[in-house]
Amino acid sequence: ADSRTSSGSYVVNRASDKITSVADNIYVCRSGSAADTQVLTDYVRHYIKLHSLELGEEPEVKVAANLFRMMAYHNKNHLMAGLIVAGYDARHGPSVYNISLGGAVCEQPLAAGGSGSTYIFGFLDSNYRPDFTREECEKFVATAISLAIHRDGSSGGVCRLLTVNKDGATRTLIKGNELARW
Repeated sequence: ADSRTSSGSYVVNRASDKITSVADNIYVCRSGSAADTQVLTDYVRHYIKLHSLELGEEPEVKVAANLFRMMAYHNKNHLMAGLIVAGYDARHGPSVYNISLGGAVCEQPLAAGGSGSTYIFGFLDSNYRPDFTREECEKFVATAISLAIHRDGSSGGVCRLLTVNKDGATRTLIKGNELARW
């Protein structure tokens, strides 16, 4: 994710963190209204924690994605929330779910959201491979984010990468001046 939060042409925050932990193995990348996505994440985090305590095991990514979907769909006329829910669980392995503004959920091998995504779909489609190594995948994502930052006035700042696998989650920060220039 990039780190710019804007309101129209006004940059509200140039160093926000749009990737939020839902559980140790599940994260959400938020776009749209920061307030809407933050409160949705708080609710889902609460329900996922209760669900995990009840089952006595780590939550499934699919369950978190469906909680986000349900809340986004039932409040679709009041929220502006685009979400990408991703993570790793023992039953299904790695998974990525894209939840659109209206609350539709779709499991995909990769997802992009927010205003910058419209500028990079061609790059994603022509360069994505399902057999990426971790290093190749992180480079691919950093390149996509730098392209979005270069082309979209509402995207910018730094690039925050999060890699989730069976060993846990790893965060990487790439400063704006270290991103590729186009």
